[in-house]
Amino acid sequence: MAIVQKSSNSLAEEANKPTRNPLRWVLLLPALLVIAVTVIYPLLSSFVTSFREWRLIYSPRPGGFVGLENYVRAFSDAGFLNSLQVSALYVLLSVSLSLMLGLAIALLLSKPTRLNIFVRALLIFPFAVAPILKGFSWRFMLNPEYGVYAQMIGAVIPPLKDYLWLGNEFSALLSIAMSEVWGWAPLFALMFIGALGSIPSELTEAARVDGATGWQIFWKITLPLLAPVIYIVALLKIISSLKMFDQVVIMTGGGPGDSTQTLYYYVYQIAFRNLDMGYASAVSWILVLVMGLFAFLYVRTLLGGRH
Repeated sequence: MAIVQKSSNSLAEEANKPTRNPLRWVLLLPALLVIAVTVIYPLLSSFVTSFREWRLIYSPRPGGFVGLENYVRAFSDAGFLNSLQVSALYVLLSVSLSLMLGLAIALLLSKPTRLNIFVRALLIFPFAVAPILKGFSWRFMLNPEYGVYAQMIGAVIPPLKDYLWLGNEFSALLSIAMSEVWGWAPLFALMFIGALGSIPSELTEAARVDGATGWQIFWKITLPLLAPVIYIVALLKIISSLKMFDQVVIMTGGGPGDSTQTLYYYVYQIAFRNLDMGYASAVSWILVLVMGLFAFLYVRTLLGGRH
């Protein structure tokens, strides 16, 4: 009996050992090559370029190494500091509005009625719209002469009739943020609906029996239990918001002035308009480091939630 038990344990251990089949690396090789050519090599190349002086207007090839000069220049550059401030404000607007609106939609559609289930199926469509198409659509709909959104807002709030939404600094950035909220808030709502479904109904029922109001139940029970999901969703949206580029190009072109010039758009201007590739590489790597920090927090949270 002991021999049988020992042999069964040995078989179980063998079954649990990871297989070291070299074929898996052969199957992964094409994907690894694509990643190396399209991601790793450009990153390493731009990292080396960030330490060199290279203006395409003067030379088609990189110049000599200048050390940290390009990085030091960034933090004394008014354009970079402005784009950093614009990106921070845009992230704040985009993330906060997406979270609040997504949570509000989730609370409205949390009950599994037929109408709610049908509406839930439609929530994914705004997120599926391409960013360029979002930009063209919102620029058209915010036109004060014939734009649907501009006309609706003007009818409800008469002082805003004929208001140039893309011609004023704060409203232009807010409009770009809303074009993203329109796509992300429904996706977040679907995530929050799933999280709300995992909250035990006994908790809310017990709170109602004790005389708690709906607001107290939300503030004391629902919101704390949703906090981990909100944290993960916020990190995901921050990473996405830092990459904002398409709607800026389509809707405002960085204007009016430089009020909507995000970091991504500033890198584009330096590299492809000023042709200063060394400085553009340095600024882009500062952006990569910032995004890498949030990506690290996001992945760490996801992996931590598995244990």
